[in-house]
Formats: sequence, C-alpha cells, structure tokens
Amino acid sequence: MAKEVKTNAMRLLEKNKIDYKMYQYECDGFLDGVSVATKLGQSLETTFKTLIAQGKSKNYYVYVIPVAMELDLKKAARAVSEKAVELIPVKDITKVSGYVRGGCSPLGMKKQFQTILHRSALEQEKIVFSGGRIGTQIEMNPKELIELVGANVEDIIV
Repeated sequence: MAKEVKTNAMRLLEKNKIDYKMYQYECDGFLDGVSVATKLGQSLETTFKTLIAQGKSKNYYVYVIPVAMELDLKKAARAVSEKAVELIPVKDITKVSGYVRGGCSPLGMKKQFQTILHRSALEQEKIVFSGGRIGTQIEMNPKELIELVGANVEDIIV
C-alpha cells in the first residue's frame, strides 16, 4: 500500500472541516479518468475529471465533468460569459494550477479560478475526483465542493 499523502486539496478540506474519503491507486504515470474509475471500481457517473480552459479574455476557468464525457467548448464559454474558451496545453497545466496532468484537482490550485461543475454532480450523493496528485482520488459531497470553491453548476458537456 502506498504511504499516506496530504495534498493541497486535502489540506483545504481539513482546514474547512469538510468530510472526505481518500482513495489511492498504483500507477507509473498519467492514466485517463475512465481507467482510474475502472481501476478503483467506481462508477463513471460519480467520477469526475478537472479541466482548465482559457477564455479570449485570457482568464482561466476550471471545469469539472464526468470522466467519460467531453467538454462542450461553446457551452463552457457561455457558462463563464466568454466568446470562446480553449483547453490549455498540457505543458501549461502545472504552471497554471500547480498540479500535474492526471493529478489536477479543483481544490487547492495555486489560485482559485472560476469553477463550473457539470449539473449531473447534483444527482450524486458523493462524487470522486483527483486528490491533487497522480494515484490519489477524493470522494466528497458535491454540494460541499460547490460551496467551498464557489462553483456554478451548468450543462457543459457535449
């Protein structure tokens, strides 16, 4: 079993006295979200991925969507009142968020960006997403996530 780790995401949850459950899995590098959910025996409906996009305004936005779904860039732009948004290049993920690809969490980034959570999260009692490093997932109540990061809830998938 991998040793217990504390990430910025976990520290933020603990500081705010929010209940969460941590899952760890073995992996040698980036795994897509569907593979992670399958490896941990979690449903694709409750497992979410974190994406970062940049708008024409040069502002960054965080989108949290089910792992098996694809972000609709037009809906994503409308959700943040931008003309258009584009996913940032993989090489920029660490510079913008402080996290690596495959370990990007909507919690504990270098800066709190406007966050949009796909509305299907509200149909779930708990959702699972990256815990802030590869090999770590966090499970928590989606309403508490929304409150903690000030997220909006929208239909942002294809």
